[in-house]
Amino acid sequence: MMGCGMQTVPPPNGRPPRAFIFLLCLTLVSGCVPAATGEDQPAALEPAREPARAAVADDGLLRIVAFGDSLTAGLGLPAEDAYPARLQERLESAGYRARVVNAGVSGETTAGGLRRMAWALEGEVHILILALGGNDGLRGLPVDQMQDNLARMIAVARDSGAQVLLAGMEAPPNLGADYTDRFRGTFEQLAAEYEVAYLPFLLEGVAGIAELNQADGIHPNAEGAERVAAHVWSALEPMLGAAQGPLAAAARPGGS
Repeated sequence: MMGCGMQTVPPPNGRPPRAFIFLLCLTLVSGCVPAATGEDQPAALEPAREPARAAVADDGLLRIVAFGDSLTAGLGLPAEDAYPARLQERLESAGYRARVVNAGVSGETTAGGLRRMAWALEGEVHILILALGGNDGLRGLPVDQMQDNLARMIAVARDSGAQVLLAGMEAPPNLGADYTDRFRGTFEQLAAEYEVAYLPFLLEGVAGIAELNQADGIHPNAEGAERVAAHVWSALEPMLGAAQGPLAAAARPGGS
């Protein structure tokens, strides 16, 4: 299946705030993000499978899976305040018959995400929001490895019939300018290569703003999660009409 064509939502001021990158370094040093994650201890990161299962009975809903790490899972927030839940509210307010599945796992790397991708796509998933890579950067994992993992996830999702919205992440600067530049460029390169919708930075307009984040300075608070949902919505909404499968027309506002 071909993609919907790359749709890019550019950040208003280019690169994300340097304050956020500094906070990423602090997080890496202080251990706010678990060190034993992803490929080191995959069993410990297995999600509670039923809450994040996309496959349900044929209920006529457009199915959207938000696939990511703690930023998607809503670490430190009630489930109803995580950005996927806020995205669900936007869909309902706009009149779409859709269900957003929160498939975020705190501490997840792209390697861990690849291992559970097929499971997350069980059943008919129309749109996958792919927001992984932040923990790869925090751990200094090879950029080529991250790129290969993301590419394989995009391919699996596309082969299943799902559209993909790829959200970019940032790496801490203590790993050097070459690493951070290649890390940042990987997301844009993949979006262009696979012709998928693209958000250059998931936390645009939230990162580095104290009043929009929890005490750790990394994870959005409820207001910040609402901002993230609004940012994701700006790229997601144009994809809804072209969603794959016979449910697309019924899922649109006014559809039957």
